[in-house]
Amino acid sequence: MIEIFTGWLSEHFVEVLGAILGIIYIFLSIRQNIFTWPIGLLTSAMYIYVFFQTKFYADMGLQVYYVGISIYGWYYWIKGGKNENRKELAVTNTGLKIFLYLIPVTAIIYGIILFILLNYTDSPVPYMDSMTTALSIVATWMLARKLIEHWIIWIFVDLVSAGLYIYKGMWPTTILFIVYTVMAVIGFFQWKKNTGNG
Repeated sequence: MIEIFTGWLSEHFVEVLGAILGIIYIFLSIRQNIFTWPIGLLTSAMYIYVFFQTKFYADMGLQVYYVGISIYGWYYWIKGGKNENRKELAVTNTGLKIFLYLIPVTAIIYGIILFILLNYTDSPVPYMDSMTTALSIVATWMLARKLIEHWIIWIFVDLVSAGLYIYKGMWPTTILFIVYTVMAVIGFFQWKKNTGNG
């Protein structure tokens, strides 16, 4: 039994380590800790490899984006937005203007990713993979700006993603995304306390 487990662990080591770092990342994100971003960068680097191996190409591309957005978020949280006198970037609600901007942006990203997956890859789940990837791109940008509604998007994305990973037999990643779902709910209520609406 131990040999089976150690064999499985050695085969899935990168995925398991990425899942552990992913849980640390979401915990730090809830706490609005600046180390959210370097841990997120490491997690994404590992999942580039994991998703390439499992043919989740949109998710793999998403991890490349996460590496870049981690650098942006890290800088933006330190800088504190436009207010140079503010020590820490404040949690805010997403205004109607930003929502009206994000809806077509999400649809365009979805369409581009879906076109690529349908025509240039052997993705087994192109529609769902495109949807979760497009929403994840937008939600991570919202996280970098500390817009509280990003947690609502993550709850949906994480639940759908967990189902996709069950389909592919990616059990450490499935567990990670179930944990992400629960923590996204916690994160929403935790951040809500900081918006003046809690």
